[in-house]
Amino acid sequence: MNREDAKDAKEEEKEGFVLSPEGWPFGLEWLPEAAYMVGGAVRDRLLQRRREYLDLDFVMPQKAVKTARAIASHYKAGFVLLDRERQIARVVFKDATADFAQQEGDTLETDLNRRDFTINAIAYNPHTQELFDPLQGCADLQQGIIRMVSPGNLQDDPLRLLRGYRQAAQLGFVIEQETRAAMREFAPLLGQIAAERVRVELGYLLGSPQGTPWLIAAWEDGILRWALHDNVKAHNLELLAAVDRSSAILAESCPKLAEELAGGIPGLAGGKGSWSAIAKLATLLIPHPEAEPPLPRSQAEPGSETTEALPRVNYTRSEISVENASVEDLLRAMKYSLPEIRGVITILKCLPQLEISPMSLRQQYFFFREAGVVFPALAVVAVATGISVDKIAPLINRYLIPDDQVAHPTPLVSGTDLIKTLNLPSGPKVGWLLTEIQLARIEGKISTPAEAIKLASQLLDTQ
Repeated sequence: MNREDAKDAKEEEKEGFVLSPEGWPFGLEWLPEAAYMVGGAVRDRLLQRRREYLDLDFVMPQKAVKTARAIASHYKAGFVLLDRERQIARVVFKDATADFAQQEGDTLETDLNRRDFTINAIAYNPHTQELFDPLQGCADLQQGIIRMVSPGNLQDDPLRLLRGYRQAAQLGFVIEQETRAAMREFAPLLGQIAAERVRVELGYLLGSPQGTPWLIAAWEDGILRWALHDNVKAHNLELLAAVDRSSAILAESCPKLAEELAGGIPGLAGGKGSWSAIAKLATLLIPHPEAEPPLPRSQAEPGSETTEALPRVNYTRSEISVENASVEDLLRAMKYSLPEIRGVITILKCLPQLEISPMSLRQQYFFFREAGVVFPALAVVAVATGISVDKIAPLINRYLIPDDQVAHPTPLVSGTDLIKTLNLPSGPKVGWLLTEIQLARIEGKISTPAEAIKLASQLLDTQ
C-alpha cells in the first residue's frame, strides 16, 4: 500500500474524532497488524455519529475466521461462521458484534473497489491510526454525497440499490446523479433478491420521517415496483407523506396515542418495528379512491370477515411474478411477521368504518374488537386520508381509558359460568351470549354477574 494514499487519522483527533479501540469489546492485541476496520463503523465515526449498538467490520489478508474464533473463545462471546468459502465469521458480544472477513482480492484496495459506495470504502488501521481512502470517500462524506464505486458493483448485489436510498435517508445525504441513473437502470434486478433482505431495507425507510422523501424518490425511480409491488401509485406516496404530518398532529393533540404509535409491536421478537412503520406500509397498499370499491365495511355484518374487501396486487419475488395476489400473500412472501401482517390487514379492513358518523355503541364495540392494539396506527392513517381528528376524537378518548368497557371490555361472566349455570353445551351459542351480555353492559342495561346470567337465560328463552 502506498503511504501517499494513507491519511493520518490523528489530525481528526483535534475535532473530537478518534477511531480508538478503547471502546471495543476486545483488545487491539487480538487483531493482526494487517487488519483494517471498514464499512459503516468507519463512516459513522468520521461523521461523529454515535451508534446505540456497536457494529464493527474488519478485513484482513488471511486468518479472518481463526482470529474471530480466538477472540470469541477468550472473551466467552458467541461465534458464528457466516461464510466458510469466503472466510467470514461473526463474534457476538453483549452490546456489540464484530465481523471478520478475508479481504477480496490480493490487496486491500482491490477489496475496497468491490464495495457499494465510496463512503463505505474507507479503511482504518487501528495499529497505525491511518485511514486508507483510495476512492476519495472522505471527500464524499464532507460533501454529503452517496456515490457508487462502480455500476458493476450495484449489479453484483442489487439490494445495494435500495440501500443507497436508505443511507441517504439515515445520513441526510444526496445521491450523486450518475449513481441514481444506474439505480434506475438496474431497478428490475431487485426482483431477484431474497424477500427478507428487501424487507429489512424497506423497514429502515418506513421507520422514520427522514425515510419518506427517499421512498418517494425510490418510487419515482421505479424501485418500489420491484421492492414492494407493481400497484404503488402517486396517491400512495401522498398518503405516505401525510402519515408524517398526521403523526405530528396527533403528537400535539394526543401525546399518549403518539407514544403508542412510536412503540414496539406486541409479539414481535427483538423489539423491532413500530406501529408508525406499519401505518406507512398500509398506505402503500391502499387502492386509489377512484378504483372500483369493494363491499363497504358498514354494509357487512359486525365482526364478520371481510377479506374480499382488501386490495389485490401484482408483485415479483425471486424472479417469480405473481398477479392478483392478496395483501396477505404479498406480506407473507416478503417474510413479514404475523403481528405485522395482522396490523396491515386490520388497518385496511377497519379504515372504512371510521367514515361512519356517528358510530353507535354497538358499532364502536365491534370496531374496537377488530382494531385492538392496532388502533393508534389506524388512527394516524385515518387522519392521513382526510378524516378529521375531531371526528375520531371520541374513539381516541375511549381507547386511551384503560377501563373503558367499549374499547377494553372485561367480562361480567365467563363462558364456563354460562355453561355451568345454564347447563349449556360448549359451542358458538356461548360466544354469542357473551357478546350480547357485553353489549347490554355498555348500553347500561346490566352491571352485575347476576344480571348477566338472567339476561342470558332470557335470550335463550326467546330462541
